[in-house]
Amino acid sequence: MVLALFAALVCASGSAAEGARQGLAVCARSLVPSLLPFFVLSNLLSALGLPSLLSGLFGGAMERLFAVSPAGAQAFFLGVTGGYPLGAAAVADLRRSGQVSRKEAERLLAFCNNSGPAFILGAAGGVFHSPLAGALLYGTHLLGAAAVGLLFRRKDAGAGAPPPPMEPMPFAQALPAAMGKAVAGVMSVCGYVVMFSALLGMAAPWLALPPLAKALVTGFFELGGGTAALAGLAPEPAALAVCALMLGWGGLSVHCQTLGVLADTDISCARHLAGRALCGAISAVFTYIAALALFQ
Repeated sequence: MVLALFAALVCASGSAAEGARQGLAVCARSLVPSLLPFFVLSNLLSALGLPSLLSGLFGGAMERLFAVSPAGAQAFFLGVTGGYPLGAAAVADLRRSGQVSRKEAERLLAFCNNSGPAFILGAAGGVFHSPLAGALLYGTHLLGAAAVGLLFRRKDAGAGAPPPPMEPMPFAQALPAAMGKAVAGVMSVCGYVVMFSALLGMAAPWLALPPLAKALVTGFFELGGGTAALAGLAPEPAALAVCALMLGWGGLSVHCQTLGVLADTDISCARHLAGRALCGAISAVFTYIAALALFQ
């Protein structure tokens, strides 16, 4: 398959280059401005001791609602505020430090790795030129993630006592560490986006589809391009539901990014795939129903 893709790249290098340029434009217009500040601040808060604070404040609610350790509160918070793949990175950190078991980490991964408000409100809401559409998409995305967490709710035995919380870093050390980690994370995200955009560029001549169908096909592979394909459409129920489906699924690009942050852990991605598919389907249904009342 890789050899076939390489041959296609040689034969359709112009289309691939145009797709890569479009991917770079998505990164410059949407991803870097929306993700980098969140990545920096979330990494900084984590280094300064936010995980311990969140575990104390919301750990009990996480345990009662989703049957996971209190430490899972930080992964859920970062996942719904920072965006892909920050939630997966938080789960991986919890697993490396031994604060959650492998099974808990896999269940957390199913509903804690989500699209963030910066992308949904800015990029997804922006293509419809409607702040209300962005707010609706973010709200239904949160509902979909919570519904997946409830569907996967199961108490795991034998997780063991969690280790003591890590000591916060001094601010002078935490800021440069957070900046370096955030820049590396954003560059990795943009690399996947550009690569998948180039591959989709080669397939562009065969994607003569209606706008919603083209957006769905593109979004299956790469979320930024799929969202951008909705530009110019009115915020009507069908278009918003398609956007919600893509936001919940995340695209194969996001799944590859998730594999990257989990590479040195024992966490399986099977539940992440199921969780993303369920989140997309549930949030699409919620979005369609709500949009019937708001945009008709």
